[in-house]
Amino acid sequence: MADGKKSDRLTRIVEAAESHFGRPVQKVTAPGGEGRSSFRLHFNDMDVIATLRPNFRRTHLEAFVLEQLRAHTDDVPECLGVVGEIMFQSDVGRRRLNQEIVRHKEKSRLDLAAEAVAAIFRIQSAARRTDLGRMLPHLGANDGWVTSLVEAVDALQPYSMGISPQFDRTAAAERLAYPGRQFVKWDCRSGNAALDRTGKLRWFDFEYSGLRHGAEDFAWLIGDEAWPIRPDQMADVMIDAFDPGCGHEIGDYLDYLSVYLTFHAIQRLKLITKEAKKRGWLSKERVRKYDDAGVHPEFAMQICGVGAYYAAQSPVTAALARNFEAAQDYFRATLKDGRSLKSA
Repeated sequence: MADGKKSDRLTRIVEAAESHFGRPVQKVTAPGGEGRSSFRLHFNDMDVIATLRPNFRRTHLEAFVLEQLRAHTDDVPECLGVVGEIMFQSDVGRRRLNQEIVRHKEKSRLDLAAEAVAAIFRIQSAARRTDLGRMLPHLGANDGWVTSLVEAVDALQPYSMGISPQFDRTAAAERLAYPGRQFVKWDCRSGNAALDRTGKLRWFDFEYSGLRHGAEDFAWLIGDEAWPIRPDQMADVMIDAFDPGCGHEIGDYLDYLSVYLTFHAIQRLKLITKEAKKRGWLSKERVRKYDDAGVHPEFAMQICGVGAYYAAQSPVTAALARNFEAAQDYFRATLKDGRSLKSA
């Protein structure tokens, strides 16, 4: 962002905040980096998150979603008002889940993962007590979107001997095509949750909320390449936390999650390799600090391991497990050899 434009945006935000809250802003910081849409405003007696997105419609949708959800759950920020294109919301804490999770040992990690999953189920349950099911857009509702998701399997070919003829693309597309019935936050990567001083975990960034199956939110979390928990352990977490009120039988729910997560993992792997070719590998610390794409060989290995595990859980995707395993071997060798993918 050019310095002039950044200065203009901050001036607009500060002036709107001081008018809205009736007190001076003492300091402004950028929790996600200065190129992001949200800033932390420090007043004498409180901190507030101010969001000015390029698309004001998403800001207004997010404010509406938070207002609806907050009436039924404390697992989301409180919307503190909207001034023009700027939304103010409560500060849910500086300990982002993507950084906090790696500070814990295995048992504590699993407890934190269980709380993150339970919070998503609670948010979806809260949404069922609102009008969001009638008001929000349906996500991934056209055939082209689903076809694109399935055809992305070809991105696995360079790492193996090709896609098995046993993989049925039509069957996969039919399994993924789902009418929008359940609220989804979308983009439930671990960088979009934080813990406050009391340890309470809350999810934020609801700008892409809509309606779909419901399991997609958990695919975003488990399929976050920086998420340091094994996929089989996350499967156990999902079983323990499952909410039968979601309207699905658990076996069918977990099968759908496995299929969707398989293709979500491919999308994440594509993003990682694209960014690695453009920027080279990044440090894991930088990725977590700025909630960046997981552009590190270990993160590429993690998402391949997730893809392999979940592909094997459903007959629809079982044939793809070996492709993920081959890709994981490739990035393991890349890490060992110190190779860069950056294009000349």
